[in-house]
Amino acid sequence: MSDTLKIQSVPISRRDSFNIRDKQTRELKPFHSGDIKILLLENISQKAVDILSKAGYQVEFHTKALDKETLIEKIKDVHVVGIRSKTKLTQEVLSHANKLIAIGCFCIGTNQVDLTYAASRGICVFNSPFSNSRSVAELVIAEIILLARQLGDRSREMHDGVWNKVSNNCYEIRGKTLGIVGYGHIGTQLGVLAESLGMHVIWYDILPLMPIGMSTAVESLDEVLAEADFVSCHVPETPETKNMIGARELSLMKPGSYLINASRGTVVDIDALAASLKSGHLAGAAVDVYPKEPLANGPGFESPLRNCPNTLLTPHIGGSTEEAQRMIGIEVATAATKFVNTGASINAVNFAECDLRAIPLTDRTTVRIVNVHQNVPGVLRQINNILADYNVNKQISDSKGDVAYFMADVTVEDSKDINTIYEHVTAIGENIITRVLF
Repeated sequence: MSDTLKIQSVPISRRDSFNIRDKQTRELKPFHSGDIKILLLENISQKAVDILSKAGYQVEFHTKALDKETLIEKIKDVHVVGIRSKTKLTQEVLSHANKLIAIGCFCIGTNQVDLTYAASRGICVFNSPFSNSRSVAELVIAEIILLARQLGDRSREMHDGVWNKVSNNCYEIRGKTLGIVGYGHIGTQLGVLAESLGMHVIWYDILPLMPIGMSTAVESLDEVLAEADFVSCHVPETPETKNMIGARELSLMKPGSYLINASRGTVVDIDALAASLKSGHLAGAAVDVYPKEPLANGPGFESPLRNCPNTLLTPHIGGSTEEAQRMIGIEVATAATKFVNTGASINAVNFAECDLRAIPLTDRTTVRIVNVHQNVPGVLRQINNILADYNVNKQISDSKGDVAYFMADVTVEDSKDINTIYEHVTAIGENIITRVLF
């Protein structure tokens, strides 16, 4: 029990947990887990690889997403898998993940993971909803200017050897109205940047939020569409946002206005958008996300939006900057490391957020019990009955939906008792996963 694992302390961008605050505390590592294996897919930031490697884990790195059969085979033997947006961790895939305890989504969205099924298997999911906000906002600002000046078409013409110097239907963005649909972290940053360029900003969100700067909230999506010269979507993928912008909504937009979608591919009806562009009702559009996206770089991309006038198409690169990927790598890798080593589920997507104060460096007899169980009456009583013969220094329990999460620091004088506690807790009928950290 005296052997400890060295963990590199890395600041994270959201609420810190107890275990970062005091350097005179014991660093924990998993018990009964062997060597922790990490599978990283889709060219995740080298910073994440460094953090996980320095934690002592075995890291397998791939630059691309894996096909389903290969993924199923690989995931059988890993404890943590890191993905971006292309890898789909469905119930079918996760049902083969016998050792998996955590998933790191190195991106904003988590719709590529079956969150409910993952929780039912005791698999905690982390993401990074804020780290690429600036990158996406800057891309949208660039697209607003490119669309207003028709620079995409002019650039393509020049590459084709055509000189076409025009000013008709080309505008400054100063004084124009930007309508933001979804006033979250990206939407608010976009509004600040747009105002600095002289734009008037209006926005709509389903939640009552505080406006930043001189921006103005409106009462409905229809109001945004009717008033804005540029409409930019920044909403998550939910049943409510599927085809949020369809033929009806496009018809409500000003003639000669522009639509930008850098949120989720299902938010805009692509066929309806293509028709609106070809008819001339919209003066242009910029699209970074699509209902179906290729799994790998290369030829073969098809879309009704190809060759539409004044239409910017980009391959889901809103958050693809060195700065954003580095910050995402730090945040998600650190969260996953802390969950594996200390049980802390702070900032988890599908778990209740729990943490305990770190164990003092001088305390060599305390172990941490981490348990995921079905959220039904009587389980805590069973666990506490098992721990009744030991000194429980501190404990916490919380639930989210059908799954509950429990942590306790227990003084164990005889190392043989660790196995006894582990075996008795795992024998509880409602147990999903139990881990012992020391």
